[in-house]
Amino acid sequence: METTYIKTPLGIAKIIGDENGVSVISVSDEGDSTAKLEQAKQMSDSIPKVLQEAASQLNDYFEGKRNDFTFKLNTSGTEFQQKVWKGLLEIPFGKTMSYLELSKKLGDVKAIRAVASANGKNPLWIVVPCHRVIGSDGSLTGYAGGLWRKKWLLEHENPSKQQGLFSDL
Repeated sequence: METTYIKTPLGIAKIIGDENGVSVISVSDEGDSTAKLEQAKQMSDSIPKVLQEAASQLNDYFEGKRNDFTFKLNTSGTEFQQKVWKGLLEIPFGKTMSYLELSKKLGDVKAIRAVASANGKNPLWIVVPCHRVIGSDGSLTGYAGGLWRKKWLLEHENPSKQQGLFSDL
């Protein structure tokens, strides 16, 4: 397995994978001492060939040039988790879905808590868009990367980037 780090507007992203695909993408705060060490490592190392496409596509996403990912994924999880993650991949860019809607889509409305748990164990930050799942009332609920990141991602993906009424003041 190879590892690389890229700086994003939301912190330092850690990308892990090999020739079989990317298996983990996670984020940490730049203020973390570990993250600072990782950031320094990234600046001095070249990105491993097997991770170059993933790093490039993530950078494009943050620059607003990409709304989907085409690099190979290699996730590890239970059969149910894989089913939930596949369901997350079907939520379109700029759209959201509630945990209840996702549970219904996956065929078991009673599995809402299990769906939420699998969503929280998603190993591929942003790429498998667990940030697009919200509460039934439209609220921002649980997000492993922090609700402020979830809010940022949803605003970043919002197709109508409306300015505030008093932005000129």
